[in-house]
Amino acid sequence: MTKLEELIQKLCPNGVEHKPLNEVSEMKRGTSITKKDIVEGEIPVVSGGREPAYYCDKYNRDGETITVAGSGAGAGYVQYWTKPIFVCDAFSIQGNPGIQTKYIYYFLTNIQDYIYSTKKGGGVPHVHISSIENVSVPVPPLPVQREIVRILDNFTELTAELTAELTAELTARKQQYAYYRDKLLSTNNSSVPVVELRDIVKKSCSGATPAKGNAEYYENGTIPWIRTQDVRFNEITEVNSYITEKAVSETATKWIPENCVIVAISGATAGRCAINKIKATTNQHCLNLIIDDSMALYRYVFHCLCSKYEELISRKQGARGDLNSSLILSLPIPIQSLEVQKRLVEVLDNFDAICSDLKIGLPAEIEARQKQYEYYRDKLLTFT
Repeated sequence: MTKLEELIQKLCPNGVEHKPLNEVSEMKRGTSITKKDIVEGEIPVVSGGREPAYYCDKYNRDGETITVAGSGAGAGYVQYWTKPIFVCDAFSIQGNPGIQTKYIYYFLTNIQDYIYSTKKGGGVPHVHISSIENVSVPVPPLPVQREIVRILDNFTELTAELTAELTAELTARKQQYAYYRDKLLSTNNSSVPVVELRDIVKKSCSGATPAKGNAEYYENGTIPWIRTQDVRFNEITEVNSYITEKAVSETATKWIPENCVIVAISGATAGRCAINKIKATTNQHCLNLIIDDSMALYRYVFHCLCSKYEELISRKQGARGDLNSSLILSLPIPIQSLEVQKRLVEVLDNFDAICSDLKIGLPAEIEARQKQYEYYRDKLLTFT
């Protein structure tokens, strides 16, 4: 029998009393304030998001405090604070005598989805105190609350440590991969011929964006339409956006075959590249390269462009930081024999697979830990 089970058996053998949230805590609305009304400081201003809206030089809550975001995309998001804060477009909760504030916090995170479901309002969603003030809270004796908080604190800490370790491992492997890739694909070796990218490209083109106002271009579309957010140093096997055959026939969009090397040319995504493993179309912010396979392997060119990302973004021009076909096609590429390219691709693909497995494994492991944590939290906070 665990310590918690012993405490429950000893202190509440006949079950646990439940009370409305507003009876076991002090619930207070925030104070409206705008950025122009404050003096900048180090006090977080808690508003409608998951992060502080900004920072000021005064506070209206101190000590252990729970906040629930009041409006916007983050409306209903529950947070726990132990330092002074200024509660603005949110409301705060602090436990009354006989109940721990952090115990209430864990209870509220356990019903986070329900709190989100209470959002009201069409344009900007809101969560109000009145929506959750009557939520029934199990109130075991303080020793039981403290033990539950201790267990959940430990679990949270262990999960955070595991996440940090896995993230560090992934970062180290990616740095190692980038180092060896860049060494293998360097243009500094005088024995390796260097050509401009245009010399090994059979054909290049960009796509287009069919008029958004024409529903016939999008509704029930079946043709994959690649956008720059799909271009992430990856193989594109599926997309979220589709257009119709009418859009292809009536606009500047055009089909590209499988295994093109795609380079994003616009804004923040400029310089990123990908390979399409499906026949598709693209928007105008993608430069699509059909590689001359008598001179280069498409995967070899893809690895070269990944290696030259920093050089590509250094070529960006204009206020938005865009590239164009000329800037990309003039990029120097080391060209070895097809046999050597094949061996290099095998090495780089294997290394990339290791990093990809880690990228897949990392969120999977974190998700598994999170689900495990949520399972035990639910078990600890459900008194039947």
